Amino acid sequence: MAEGLLNELREVEPADGGVPLPSKDVRQRRPTGLALILRLETARRLARMGALVLLDFVAIYAAIWTALEFKAVVRGQSDVALSFDQAQEFAPLAFLVTFLLFANADLYADRAVRPGFSKIVGALFQVALVSLIYGVVVGGEFSSYYIFYGSLFFSLLYVSLVRVGFDRITGAVLRAAGYHRRAMLVGSGAQIEATAHALKGSGVEPVGYSSLTPLGDEHGMRDFGPVSDIANHFGEIDEVLIADPAFPQEQAVVLVDTCHDHGVRVRVAPSTMEILMDRVEFVPGQTLPLFELKPPVFDGVDFITKRVFDIAGSVFLILVLSPVLLTAAALVRFTSRGSVAFRSMRPGIGGEPFACFKFRTMYEGSERDQHELEAMNEAGGAIFKIKDDPRVTPVGRFLRRWSIDELPQLFNVLRGEMSLVGPRPLTQRDFDKLEEWHRKRYLVLPGMTGLWQVSGRSELDFDELVRLDFLYLERWSVFLDLSILMKTIPAVISSKGAW
Repeated sequence: MAEGLLNELREVEPADGGVPLPSKDVRQRRPTGLALILRLETARRLARMGALVLLDFVAIYAAIWTALEFKAVVRGQSDVALSFDQAQEFAPLAFLVTFLLFANADLYADRAVRPGFSKIVGALFQVALVSLIYGVVVGGEFSSYYIFYGSLFFSLLYVSLVRVGFDRITGAVLRAAGYHRRAMLVGSGAQIEATAHALKGSGVEPVGYSSLTPLGDEHGMRDFGPVSDIANHFGEIDEVLIADPAFPQEQAVVLVDTCHDHGVRVRVAPSTMEILMDRVEFVPGQTLPLFELKPPVFDGVDFITKRVFDIAGSVFLILVLSPVLLTAAALVRFTSRGSVAFRSMRPGIGGEPFACFKFRTMYEGSERDQHELEAMNEAGGAIFKIKDDPRVTPVGRFLRRWSIDELPQLFNVLRGEMSLVGPRPLTQRDFDKLEEWHRKRYLVLPGMTGLWQVSGRSELDFDELVRLDFLYLERWSVFLDLSILMKTIPAVISSKGAW
């Protein structure tokens, strides 16, 4: 009876102009071929998750063992077998907490949506905190709490390395097998071109677009026509990216439904307002509910946390890098005339000038010749950059390539004029050329490194760099600072984009 009624309903056109009922029950058994594909996809996901879980377990166990063995070596009581047995006592709880927190942070998700290093840092800090609280609550006796922060340090190292290795190896296998994610970009012309440029090297290949406005001719993508024809191209794409935050809502709803009906992933580039919504504060007592956007400044507990982090980090780095600092100073002193250090007056927080310390990399007095080289500027926007600057000494070129010339800014951090992580300070010449919307980056202390340095450095245009600064201001956390500092090391070693 119920089945007969359902059949009758299917034959009735909706009186209100709505969408007709589907011609078949959506719970109907899937075709054999599709079911097999889904089973293979499920097996692949299970294999990926199993491999990551196993690698995380090995990394956590190795981190605990390394911490115990390192302490034993320092005390002159090294016993590899004993450390291995002791690690077995701590590892089960540590890994259980790690697995639960990693799963909650989507760190076992598909490669396309799996978070990066900052999530790993945050989750492992939580693991250390939960393990410490558990140990104290159950009455554990510790001669020191080294096991917690020692294991945390090595787990950050090991987990990151094994996951990078996993991504590199599986990525190489997938590329060798001809796998790549083909994306269709949807939006307006300018937004589509900007998104296509940003996707370079991301593993996503923009193969086509559907634009509301005309595009240029040098983007290398096919015009897939109007959005209404998107179903004709599902065999050529793996996902759809809505690149324009102002894309018409009605079309977006239809587009998303169509893609999901065919099993195609849809992603949306966030608008400025969506980024800003991270720091809205509800204002009660209004006839109309209002949300206030707070300024992205570090105050109160945030300021204290960041300042303590800066002081501890800069002192540690000065001590560790003192041989490098002394060697660089000697090279500058004995290879060209002039002072070892260079005091570059730059606008800091609020635009107030401060003396930014650097090792001198140019011939004495060369900064006065910059106006003669303006025509050779190779950077866009407000920045002045020349790859083969004739004013730079041979030693200076070496120091710049490896960013050693920036190390004296650790003393700026100690003096409270800079932070370890933040928007990079520009010269007065560059500052004077900024547009008004660029100056929001001066609401906080400038930094020694930032998202610029780990996201392409000098290869990005100026507007892209400023947007990275804004993203940092909106999403700041100690974990984000730690992840940027860690990513700065491979960025410096690769010297990609360093002029």
